[in-house]
Order: sequence, then structure tokens, then C-alpha cells
Amino acid sequence: MRCISCEKLSFKIICNSCQNGLLKPYLNKRQIQKDFFVYSFYPYDDIKELINTKYKFYGDRVYNILANLTFKKFAKDFNFDTKCYIIPIDDHTKHDFSQTAILTKHLKSNFIKPIYGTLHSTNIVKYAGKDLEFRKQNPRKFVYTGDKNLKVILIDDLITTGLTMIEAKNTLEKYNCEVLFGLTLCDAKF
Repeated sequence: MRCISCEKLSFKIICNSCQNGLLKPYLNKRQIQKDFFVYSFYPYDDIKELINTKYKFYGDRVYNILANLTFKKFAKDFNFDTKCYIIPIDDHTKHDFSQTAILTKHLKSNFIKPIYGTLHSTNIVKYAGKDLEFRKQNPRKFVYTGDKNLKVILIDDLITTGLTMIEAKNTLEKYNCEVLFGLTLCDAKF
């Protein structure tokens, strides 16, 4: 098989050289609302082709590598005074796998517990390539079915305008959940 990044022969879908060199993450912080921040590991343009593998049959392997390089290391270094919970945005399977569920799985630690299948959009309109005005006119209309009174980290693979993350946060706050911050693989404005 060949590395999908550099095309050299490799036993892995992304070779060790690319994982250790090209995919070295660095944490970026963006405020999307007063006192609400989203942290990301890559600029979108740097990993655009890898993010788009969510539409391919091998995308789960790519997302597992990316999550291992970023979310797993983040979880290892994350300390908090009490247990908090990770809630992925729309972790249902749209294609062959759920990219947000994969990211969430890699965040599990002594301080962080994943909760799957509790925050879903009822609006199936696709946002890819759409402008801010379109996104405002077509909110996600999230439904939350989880427990109340939780400290939460929201997970998504990509942040563009921040509207999805804000809408998810507002939905959780209706259930007295405190959203600590958002965490994504990449940021379109990084």
C-alpha cells in the first residue's frame, strides 16, 4: 500500500514519516462567543484531503491516525478538578463510520468520559461550501437526549463559522450542562 499523503510505500495508510513530520499538531485557540473557546490542532487547508476521507471507505483509518496524534495526546495531558464528559456533535453514521465518534473514543481518560448518541441534528441540510448566511437560515436544530447537569467538552472534526458549535452549546445549556470548550481536528480560520 502507499501512504495517501506522500505516496511512498508504507504498511500504514499514512506513513510514520508523514505522521511525525507533516502531521505534527499544534493547538490553536479561537473565541467564537464571549467566554467560549474552540481548540483545534491543524489549519483546515493543511489537512483538507485527509478530512475529506470521511467520504471514502478507508476514512476511518485516517481519522483514527489523526485522533491518535491529537485527541489522545490532549487527553493524556488534560487534568480537571472533576470528571467531565465528551459529547460528539452528530456522531451517527452518515457514511461508513462516524468521524466524531472516532475522535471522541481517543479522548477517554481518567478525567474524561465519552457519551455517545445524545446530541443530534434534526436538520439534514449539508453545510459544506455554504456561506454564513445560508448557515444562519438553516440551523441544525439539535436534539439532546442525555443527562442533565454535566460538565461537557463538545467534539467535532472541523470548525468553520462556529455556528454549529454555538448551537450545540446552547442546546446543552437548556439541560443545565456547562460546556467547558469545544475541540476539533481543524479550523478553517486557523
